[in-house]
Amino acid sequence: MPVTASITPAAGRSGRTGGELPDKPREECGIFGVYAPGREVAAMTYYGLYALQHRGQESAGIAVADGRQVNLYKGMGLVAEVFSRERLQQLTGHLAIGHVRYSTTGASQPLNAQPLVFRYARGMLGLAHNGNITNVAELRERLTATGSVFQSTTDSEVIVNLIARYGSSSLEEAVVKCMIDIKGAYSLLLITADRLLAVRDPYGFRPLCLGELPQGGYVLASESCALDTVGARKLRDVQPGEIISIDQNGLSCQTVLSPRRRAHCIFEYIYFARPDSEIDGFNVNQVRRALGRQLAREYRVQADLVIPVPDSGTAAARGFAEESGIPFEEGLMKNRYIGRTFIQPTQDLRDLAVRLKLNPVREVLQGKSVIMIDDSLVRGTTSRKIVGMLRDCGVREVHFLLSSPPVVKSCYYGIDTSDESELLAASQPVEEIRRIIGADGLYYLSQEGMLEVFGEYRHNLCTACFDGSYPVEIPAGSGKKAKYSLE
Repeated sequence: MPVTASITPAAGRSGRTGGELPDKPREECGIFGVYAPGREVAAMTYYGLYALQHRGQESAGIAVADGRQVNLYKGMGLVAEVFSRERLQQLTGHLAIGHVRYSTTGASQPLNAQPLVFRYARGMLGLAHNGNITNVAELRERLTATGSVFQSTTDSEVIVNLIARYGSSSLEEAVVKCMIDIKGAYSLLLITADRLLAVRDPYGFRPLCLGELPQGGYVLASESCALDTVGARKLRDVQPGEIISIDQNGLSCQTVLSPRRRAHCIFEYIYFARPDSEIDGFNVNQVRRALGRQLAREYRVQADLVIPVPDSGTAAARGFAEESGIPFEEGLMKNRYIGRTFIQPTQDLRDLAVRLKLNPVREVLQGKSVIMIDDSLVRGTTSRKIVGMLRDCGVREVHFLLSSPPVVKSCYYGIDTSDESELLAASQPVEEIRRIIGADGLYYLSQEGMLEVFGEYRHNLCTACFDGSYPVEIPAGSGKKAKYSLE
C-alpha cells in the first residue's frame, strides 16, 4: 500500500512573528477526522480545518484513505494557502484526517507538519496529534537506543515510533500499550486504509468530540464548531482514556485507561476555543460571559463605558456590563483581515502592529473613563500599547480588568506559554504591572471566582498555569527553553 506525500512551503508563512515572544498563550493544534463513504471527505476535512484555523496557523495537512492506500498532502501556511480545489480533488477516498498546527514542541518547519503518515508491520498509518508529551525526552532516548530513527523534532513522532514498536499486536492493542508509555496531553486521530481511530488521554487535557452526519458517517474534531461547519450533529465528547474505532462495521468504543482525576484545560474556555464551541458540556461563550459577570461582582469599578479587547475579551466584557449596569461599547475596532500571526521584521513595524490590528474609536472614547476587559495578560507588551492608544485618543481613565487570574506558570500540556521568567505576573506584583502597562487600575479575576463559574465541575479542570498544580509530573529539565529541537 503506497503513500503519496507532498510538503510545500505555502505563501512563505512561518507562523512565527519575527522572533518576538507572544503576548498571549499560543494555540496548540486542531485535528479533524471523518468517515463518510460516498462523500467528498477531503473537502469536508478542509472545511473542518478552516473552522479550527484559530488553533494553529503554521501548517495544515490532510491524509485520505480509500481502502487500499493513504494519500497525504501538507504544507506550511494557512488552510486556504496550502490547499486548492485541484489539490483536494486529487485526495479521493472515504475517510480522512486533518491537522492545523502551532508548534509547542519542535521547530516550525515542513518536516514537522502533520498528519504524519508511515508504514509499519500492519500497513499504512496516519496520525494527527493535539497536545504535548511530558516524558518525550526519556521515550525518545529509549527508542533511539534500540534503533528507532527520527525525521522530525515533534513529540508526535515518538508516538508513531511506539505504535510501530508494538506493531505485532492489533492496532488497538498497540495504541493501548502506547497510552501506557506516554505521559501528558494527547488527543489523537489515526487513519489506516479503511479505519479511523480517536484517542483521548486519561486526564482529558485537550478537547475532542464526536459527531454524526445526517446522510450517515461520523466526524471527530477538536471543537464542536467544526462539526457544525460540515453539518454534523454532536453526539458527545470523547471520554478521557477512551478509544473510538470507526470502520465499515460501524462505531465501537472502549475506555482503556481510567484516570485518578480529570484535568481539562481551563484556558480552552478562557481563550483558545471558539465562542460557539461546546466543550465537555459547557458552551464557551456562556462561560466567558459568566466570568465577566463574576469579575463585576468582585470589583465595583466606577466608569462611563465597558469596552473589550476584541475578540478575546468581548464575551467577558458583555457579561461585566450586564452585571454592573455600565454601558457596553465597541471602543476598539479589529482589522478582520489580520490573523493572530503577523510578520514583523523590524522593531518599528512591531510597534505599528497593534495599530494595524486594533484602532480606537475616538468619538466613543474621548473624555471617558473606561473599563477595558481582556481574557488574560502574559507579557504585557500588547496591553501597554493598547492603553497608550486609548490615552492618545483622549480617554480620561483606563481601568484594565482580566477575566482570569495571573498567569504565573508555564504550560507543558500543549499550550505554548512563555518561559516562566518571561511571565510578567510571575515576577511582578499587581501594582508594578499596572505601572508597566500604564493603566489607572489593574484587576484580575480571583481563582476562586473563576472556578465558581464551573460549580462542581471545577474539580475536573487543570489550573496549573495559575497555581503550579500540575496534574502530571513534569520531568526535571523540562523548562520551556529546554525543549529539544533540531533547529
